[in-house]
Parts: sequence; structure tokens; C-alpha cells
Amino acid sequence: MKVLHIDSSIMGDASVSRQLSQAIVAQLKQKDPAIQVQHLDLAATPIPHLSAEILMGHDEVQSALSEQLVQQYLDADVVVVGAAMYNFGVSSTLKAWIDRISVAGRTFKYTENGPVGLAGDKKVYIVSSRGGVYGENSPVDFQEGILKTVFTFTGVSNIEVIRAEGVNMGAESKETAMTSAFEAIKNI
Repeated sequence: MKVLHIDSSIMGDASVSRQLSQAIVAQLKQKDPAIQVQHLDLAATPIPHLSAEILMGHDEVQSALSEQLVQQYLDADVVVVGAAMYNFGVSSTLKAWIDRISVAGRTFKYTENGPVGLAGDKKVYIVSSRGGVYGENSPVDFQEGILKTVFTFTGVSNIEVIRAEGVNMGAESKETAMTSAFEAIKNI
């Protein structure tokens, strides 16, 4: 089994989403020690944002990187995304990754009946960490929604969100959120 593990938090070891995404990967390894894990740390090694040159294929280095990122995504059986909420959305580095893997003809195609995902049958775990409490259908949550939309658009239907909310609302709130998230991870 191939696992693509993506971290995007800028908070390093203090990151809630990183702790939880690492716990998911550890849980997967416990169940199958033979898994292969590719780790992308988008804060430590940011992907350059999409530009006209990249989109049009005029930058050979970036075109090669785009191809590598698409192939990693397509090859993965499981994708684990650690996504902290920043200003109601995902980090700009995670958005850069999304822009690079959302490629017509590779991860989706347009048909006369609308778009069809090409990314295949895979499981996606989204680790969503938030300083405040937003709930599942908040009108100001542009974090989980974009991730679910992108994965669904590329053909993934098996998506699980593990959420830690209120982590900046005091020690008790953070502890409750972390305990709940770790309990959910034990059931993977």
C-alpha cells in the first residue's frame, strides 16, 4: 500500500494537524508495516504557486515537478492531509499543491455530462485543525470544503475528516479536541 502524507502547517512541532496526521500514518503502519510512505512537507519545502508559465508548460523544471506531484497523487492508495485552518481556509502552500494536482486529462476530464474524476479508488484522510469552533457546515469554513471538493472532483469518494476544533480556546478545549481526534484515529 502506498501512502501520500501531506503536511501544510507552518507551526512545526507545535502543529496540531501535524501531530494528528503523523498519528494516522502510525496507525496505518501498525496495521500494515509494509506500507510505503511518501511525505510532503509543504511548509518546509513549499511548491511554487501556479503561474501562466507553469500552466502552459513553459517552465521545464516546474513542469517536471507538476508531473511528479500528479503521479504521487495518482499512485497513492491512501492520502493523509494535515490541514490547519488559516483565515478560514487552507494554507497557500496546500492550495499550491491542489493547483498542481488538478490537471485536466490526468486527475479529471470533462465529458458531455460534466466532469469525471480519474484519480481512482483511494482513501483520503483530512486532518482538520482549527483554533476556533466552526462545525461541519459553517458558512465561513473554506478549509474542509475545498479539500472535499477537490478530492471528490478528482474521483475520490472515500473521504474521512478528523477534526480538532477549538485548539486555541484554552487548554481544556484543546485537550478535549485532541482526545476526540486521537480516539477517531484509533478506529482507523
